[in-house]
Parts: sequence; structure tokens; C-alpha cells
Amino acid sequence: MNSRRSWLVLGAATFAYIVAVLQRSSLGVAGVAATDRFHVSAALLSSLAVIQLIVYAGLQIPIGVILDRVGSRFLIGLGAALMLVGQAGLAVAPTIGVAIVARILVGAGDAMTFISVLRLLPNWFGGRKLPIASQWVGTFGQIGQILSAVPLSLILHSEGWSTTFLISSGASGLALLAVISLVRNGTSPVTSSIPTASGAPTAPLRQLRDALGRPGTRLGFWSHFVTQSSGTVFSLLWGFPFLSVALGYGPTNASLLLALMVVTAIVSGPVLGLLTARYPLRRSTIVLGIVVAMGVAWTVVLAWPGRPPVWAVVLLIVVIAIGGPGSLIGFDFARTFNPLRNLGSATGIVNVGGFLASFVMMFLIGVVLDTLNRGGPATLYSLPGFRIAFLVQYLVVGVGVVFLIVARRQTRRRMHEQEGIEVAPLWVALMREWRRRRTN
Repeated sequence: MNSRRSWLVLGAATFAYIVAVLQRSSLGVAGVAATDRFHVSAALLSSLAVIQLIVYAGLQIPIGVILDRVGSRFLIGLGAALMLVGQAGLAVAPTIGVAIVARILVGAGDAMTFISVLRLLPNWFGGRKLPIASQWVGTFGQIGQILSAVPLSLILHSEGWSTTFLISSGASGLALLAVISLVRNGTSPVTSSIPTASGAPTAPLRQLRDALGRPGTRLGFWSHFVTQSSGTVFSLLWGFPFLSVALGYGPTNASLLLALMVVTAIVSGPVLGLLTARYPLRRSTIVLGIVVAMGVAWTVVLAWPGRPPVWAVVLLIVVIAIGGPGSLIGFDFARTFNPLRNLGSATGIVNVGGFLASFVMMFLIGVVLDTLNRGGPATLYSLPGFRIAFLVQYLVVGVGVVFLIVARRQTRRRMHEQEGIEVAPLWVALMREWRRRRTN
């Protein structure tokens, strides 16, 4: 635990995740080019990304169950292989149909990577280093978004579609070699061998029901749902046309602003990791604080008369970027409230949350843009259209917040019943701390 070899394994696994994020977000900077290449509408273009996310989200739970049986190394390697094939297929795709099949492969490979890396961590890290290591995985993984936002975008505009996605495919080949060479499952046994009280191994469906039946798992699901979705929608598809066309910043500046999301995630991730480790009973409050900040930032940009100022757009990008590492708090809930034998299943359930919200929002934004468009392809990405289309987020995230609050109450009630831990409202806790300090 916490050895030099632990960090070596973490480094190789994190590299595989960086490449997975690169493949996932590569379509975001290629959205305008894809519209021209395949001659499709905004709704059909959004379906290209939505199908990828549907595959990703749909596979999370079955992959989580399989992960508890076969371990992380096999699934991380298989995921890299699928993304290699998928991106190569996208490079030569002559029609939107072939492109959709290619992105399905990318979505399937991506689905195997992140939760497998997270499942690997308890085998190599312990104590307070575990939540911090989880944040580092999520934080450094976003380097893949920088790679897609800047160098991949430059290659796309200089070398063209096919060369860009073949290079991207080659990156998955390097990730596959790193996994084969360096990643090992660790000293903890694969959890299928962990017996139940009766002495028999836990059945997969029973593990899944057990994980889903825990309020802490559901709290993790809704935490991921409300924090991750806005930034994912922005970075994977609609942020680039919004910045480059609707706001008139151009491809280069739009790519730099998308890269700012990653820099923000890298800076804020370790801070959130320290906060969750130090204040474990206030993790849901941190999540709600991030959601409120995102709502305020979006309101400023969308309600601004005329084109919003650059500072407001930068503030929006910074705030929604914090939602990325903020969503990792959901996985911390899964780890805290589930036994090790259920961790893969619980992590898969949580990871569905953000991507379920993302593909619903992503598709609805495309539908609204098409509905509002009256001037053909030239006016598809207009600022007035985006102002209305982005309102979809308030509805989706608002529903998630309601269920998050319900799950938080259930979780705290169970903590009180089973462990005698009572979590006072935040204002009460602050008043107690203030009085304590006055007394001292």
C-alpha cells in the first residue's frame, strides 16, 4: 500500500484514462467539421455524441459487475483496444452511419476505463491517500481534454479529418502497451472470491441489488448527475460551436478556452480531494455549492443583454470545470457506503448519473437549436438559439438536485440508525464552531 510501485501502477492506469478522455472529447472540437463532412443537422450531429454516451452509460452497471469478477487490468486494456479500432474507423468513415458505429466502439472502450482505474486504487492505496489519489486520477485525466482542445484541434485544421483521427487512434495503441506492461490488479483478491456470510460467493445480481439499495450509492449517483453534466455537454459537443461561432471567438480562441477548463480542473481537483478527506460529513454540501455556482454563472451569461463580456464567459468556464472534479465526490460516496466486494457495481451505478444527464441535455440542446433555426446551416449556431437551448440544463439539473436532497436525507438517517452519527445542518454546525471558538 502507498508504495513506489503503487504510484507506477497509478501512472500507467491514469495514462490510459487520459487517452480515453482524449478519445471521448475529440468529437467536441470536430463538431463543426463533422457537420460539413457528413452534411447533417444539429440534432443528427448531437446523436453522434449522444449514442456514444448512451453506450457509455448503459455499460457502466454491467461492466461494474464484471469488474468485480475479472479485475481492472483486463478491462482497461480491452477498453484501449476498442477505442483504437473505433477512432481508426471514424478516420475513414464515409457516412454518418459508419461514424456512429465507430463512436459506439469508442463509447464502449471509454466505459471500461475510468471505473476500472478507480476500482484499482483500493488495492494499492489506503488511508487518506485513497480519496486524494482518486482526485488525482480525475484531475490528470482531463489532460486528455487539453490534448483534444489544442493539439488535436490544430491538427484537424491543418491536416484534415482522417489524419487527425488516425493519430488519435495511435494514442490508444500506446495506452494498450502501457497497460500490458505496467498495470497489475494488486494484492487484494478479485472480489468474486469474497464469500458472503453463508460461505458462498456473492452473486452478481445480488451485489448489484445490494449496491443500488444503499442510500449512499444513490447519493453518489445524483451527486455525479448534477455536477458533471454541464461541463461534459460543453466540452464534448456544444461548447466549441458556442464559443467559436455564436460568440465569434474563432476556432483558436475557442480551443484555448476549452483548455482553460482542464487547467481549472487540475488546480481545483486536489483542493476538493483535501476537502472531502478533511470534511467527509459535508461532501454533499460541497456538491450543492458547486451546483449553485454553476447556476449563477450560466444565468449571468445567458441573461446578459447582447454578447456577454469575456470575463463572464471565462467565469462560466471556470465554474463548470470545477464540476468535473466535483463529480468525483460521488465515487467517494460509493466507496464509503459499500463493502469492497460491491465497489465495482456501486462505482458503475454512480458513473451512470453524470452521463445520463449529459446525453439527455446534449440531445435536447440539438433539438432546440434545429427547432429555432430558420436560416439554414449558416445560422444554426446563433447566439439567440444557444441562449434558449442551454436553458435545458436548468430543468435536468434541477430534477437531479431534488433527488440528491432526498438521497442525502436517507443516507443521514441510515448513518444515525446504524452508527449513531448525526449530521447537523450546516448553519447549526457553524454556530457551534463559532461558540466553541468564542469560549476558548
